[in-house]
Amino acid sequence: MNNKIIIVCGDPFSINSEIIYKTWNKLNTKLKKNIFLIGNYKLISKQLVKLKKKDILLKVKNIASSSNSRKLKIIDISLKYKYPFKIGIKDSEKYIIKSLNMAHELASSKNVKGLINCPIDKKLISSTKKIGLTEFFASKCQVKKDSEVMLIYNKKLSVLPLTTHIDLKDVTKSINKRLIINKITTLNKFYKKILKKNPKIAVLGLNPHNGEFKKNSKEIKEIYPAITLLKKKGLNIEGPISADTIFIDKFKKFDVVVGTYHDQVLTPFKTLFKFDAINLTLGLKYIRVSPDHGPAVDLIGKNKANYLSLLKCVNFIDKLS
Repeated sequence: MNNKIIIVCGDPFSINSEIIYKTWNKLNTKLKKNIFLIGNYKLISKQLVKLKKKDILLKVKNIASSSNSRKLKIIDISLKYKYPFKIGIKDSEKYIIKSLNMAHELASSKNVKGLINCPIDKKLISSTKKIGLTEFFASKCQVKKDSEVMLIYNKKLSVLPLTTHIDLKDVTKSINKRLIINKITTLNKFYKKILKKNPKIAVLGLNPHNGEFKKNSKEIKEIYPAITLLKKKGLNIEGPISADTIFIDKFKKFDVVVGTYHDQVLTPFKTLFKFDAINLTLGLKYIRVSPDHGPAVDLIGKNKANYLSLLKCVNFIDKLS
């Protein structure tokens, strides 16, 4: 496998230039040689100057360019703007989609070890009719909707929401046996193939106190039957477990907690680990990760952005065999 790592610079109106620079400074020389950015050369350069950072960028045509340079290599993507941040929504959207498409093509060619996209405002991919980057990359790789998996990963604990960026009113009707089986099967394969580990998996119920296991509850009709089938297939899995108690202490005996919706697992997870996590999309043709936070527009230009999650992304890909 090629050792090159792609980083999509992402939202042009964000803290991304800052966290890229801070992450770059933490990498050893060998790893720096393998990093390639996809973004607008002039914009990133000027944002770094505004942050009083030295010029470290080198414009290259492709990832076949020399990896011996000590500068951070960037494949230039056109973007219409007036500095510092006067960029039209349509221009930003075209720029983002072009950057993501290039990253997908390069990763699909198997010439890279993995790709990282820096934070992006979801409005900037609205024309693709995808509600998030998980769904965008899954669609590009032709992954079926009930098999696209968003995993928020930390060595001590990871969480997986069965439904991702949908309204709460739509969650209940979305939870079914097939969805649970497909997503947890994808999760289990990832841990065994990529992380070389047989994961211990906890599955949460949808309703408070697991709906008291009433006959017509989702827990009885969909969640419990799915868990039973997965156990028969040899997965190390338990549940349904009540969501209101697992994050007190029970989570410590599991590698992954699978929840039914986004905030059911993301809120307690971020309370526990803050920026010490990365976002992975499982089931793709390649490794795709991203920092587990947004563009943080309130911190732009203040040199206060936390780069830890992006650094975790780079190190995660680098350490894969």
